Amino acid sequence: MAVLKVIEVMANSNKSWEDAAKNAVKHAAKSVKNIRSVYLKEQTANVEGENLVDYRVNVKITFEVD
Repeated sequence: MAVLKVIEVMANSNKSWEDAAKNAVKHAAKSVKNIRSVYLKEQTANVEGENLVDYRVNVKITFEVD
């Protein structure tokens, strides 16, 4: 039986929400091993004029505990 744990991470990107989610996983992987999945909980963006300039995500990352 595996024991799984979930952490919540916020990340951003100036490219896209997908890139922000990748940044969240990449950052979490520096200190957490055995990442199994990511759940995109919330998406927001900053707007300047008519353009989206900063994409932000709040994700839940699930990993297996050794």
